[in-house]
Amino acid sequence: MKRWLFWVPLAAFVVLVIVVALNLRPTDTTVRSRLVGKPLPAFTLAASVPGKPGLSDAAFRDGKPKLLNVFASWCVPCLAEAPKLLRLQEAGADIRAVAIRDRSADVERFLAENGDPYAAIGDDPTSQVQLALGSSGVPETFVIDGKGIIRAQHIGDIRDSDVPELLRTLEAAR
Repeated sequence: MKRWLFWVPLAAFVVLVIVVALNLRPTDTTVRSRLVGKPLPAFTLAASVPGKPGLSDAAFRDGKPKLLNVFASWCVPCLAEAPKLLRLQEAGADIRAVAIRDRSADVERFLAENGDPYAAIGDDPTSQVQLALGSSGVPETFVIDGKGIIRAQHIGDIRDSDVPELLRTLEAAR
C-alpha cells in the first residue's frame, strides 16, 4: 500500500513540468511591425529590373493609397500569391514592391512567368528596408495611405479570401 506513495512526488513533478511547458509555448509567433500607424521609414532603392523604376518612401506621399509588397523570386509563398496580386491590380490597387536579396535576372524571370502587378520595384539586397519596415519575412504586404503612413500589415502570402479585405483596407486608407 505504501509503494504508491513513492510515485506521488514523481507524478506531481511530471504534471508540473507539463503545465509549465504548455504555458511557456508562445500562442502567436507572428512578428508584427511596430510601424503600423506610423510613417514609412526613409529609403531609396535602385531599380530591381531594367525598364521599371526603383522605389523610395517619397512615392507613397502623393495623396493616393498604395500597397507595398515585400517579395523575392526564390520565395515559394510569393509564387502562390502572384495571381492574387494581379487580381488586386485589376481591381485598381497601385502596387509597389521591394525585392529582397534577389538578382535582377531572377526577378525578371519571376515576373515573366507569374505576371507583373508592380508599378515600381526597389532592390533591397541586404534587407535593410525590409527590416526598417518591421517585416520579418516574405511575402508581406503593407497598406500605405497617401501621406506615407502605414495603415495595415498583411503577413504571409495573400490568399483569395484576403483580396476583398485588402481592397477594403486600401479604400479606407483614402
